[in-house]
Amino acid sequence: MTATPAHTDTAAVLATLFLQHEVNQLNAAYAAALDDKRFDDWPLFFTEDGRYKLQARENFDRGLPLALMDLESRGMMKDRVYGVSQTIYHGPYYMRHIVSPARILSHDDDVIQAEASYVVCRTKPGASGAGVSEVYNVGRYIDELVRFDGALRFKSRLAVYDSEMVLNSLIYPI
Repeated sequence: MTATPAHTDTAAVLATLFLQHEVNQLNAAYAAALDDKRFDDWPLFFTEDGRYKLQARENFDRGLPLALMDLESRGMMKDRVYGVSQTIYHGPYYMRHIVSPARILSHDDDVIQAEASYVVCRTKPGASGAGVSEVYNVGRYIDELVRFDGALRFKSRLAVYDSEMVLNSLIYPI
């Protein structure tokens, strides 16, 4: 039996919906790892030669290269994790990532282009922070994903932030 156009369209729609679900699950797992401070897990979301870049919208829109963080491999991400967990001292705070459903911009057998909006809130516990939550960073993820061992991994994650001011210093990945 040959597929009719209606069956072909339904199959394509279901495949796209499943792909969107996979990307959303990856984003949720990524956010949970950062929120739970499981920073050793963070580089594992990327391919070995994966890239993570955190850039102001103003620079992104103008095509300027300056970024707050620009890590060009999983090894560089592991170095950042070491710095965050072993050498940097700062007052404690909790982060909470809220990530929108992903938009699949394009996909083929090898590469998926997706985008999602994010909000990161920060809460400082105890007397110094009084437990007040604040919006820490807002922007969008622009992702290039690939399949590795059957699972999606980031080949590239560009976090373009809209916030004009980054509160205090940026320590953790967004």
